[in-house]
Amino acid sequence: MGRSGGAALMATATGPGLGMADWGFVEPAELARPLVVSPHLDDAVLSCGQFLAAHPGTTVATVFAGIPAGYPAEPSDWSVLCGFDPGDDVQAARRAEDAAALGSLAAEPVWLDFLESMFLAEGESVGADEVAGALAALVEAREPTIVLVPMGLANPEHVTTHDAAMAVRDRCLAEGRPVTWACYQDVAYHHIPGQLAWRVAKMFRAGCWPTPVAMPVDPSIAAKRAAIEAYTSQVRGLEADWGLWRRIDAPTPEQYWRVDPPPPGWEAMIDLI
Repeated sequence: MGRSGGAALMATATGPGLGMADWGFVEPAELARPLVVSPHLDDAVLSCGQFLAAHPGTTVATVFAGIPAGYPAEPSDWSVLCGFDPGDDVQAARRAEDAAALGSLAAEPVWLDFLESMFLAEGESVGADEVAGALAALVEAREPTIVLVPMGLANPEHVTTHDAAMAVRDRCLAEGRPVTWACYQDVAYHHIPGQLAWRVAKMFRAGCWPTPVAMPVDPSIAAKRAAIEAYTSQVRGLEADWGLWRRIDAPTPEQYWRVDPPPPGWEAMIDLI
């Protein structure tokens, strides 16, 4: 039986001294100064809470954490589901929840001032280029050794955050900056049929190879679960909308994907799919 093109290509690239024993791992030095990029005020803990519990001092930058000058007269459906009433300062309350949750994990919050779509006027939007500028400045200032970003699934603001982060990643790669980049799976959007496969295929075709990595995390979910409980408003909505606790308590570990360039000579595999 003949080998497939991909298997044959791999066979030519494996052998003594080529680092196969190190594939799928993160070195301790890469974890010296982690930065987690979160689309909203809860996503980092929902998707990376076990990582945060294992790496105190991590910076968590939330993109859509802005507080609008004024709120709509009628709260959005999501705000109502989360228990907010007209006149409530929704984002101030959510920032307080975020501070409590991240504080319990010894993580440092950084709140960017981009507004969620439900607080924008009709026709307004936040583009990936705008977000990329802010994230690039943050990476410049914090000098992280590893940056964890969402896969960017289903939710438009998750997609914008992913696209912006990947633009900064490409810039760092071009400049030769020694930063490791990895994506985390967005809870619970990664359970939507086809979403994760779509993103992996899209990144692979773009020459940015997402590869599962055995990330060091807290093996217990106790600290993560306690931190999630600090998001009082969001838990109310997420439990009603997604069955949150059933997903968090399921014996499914957090999953991270390195986004390194392909091994030299392996680029041809892109043409095999």
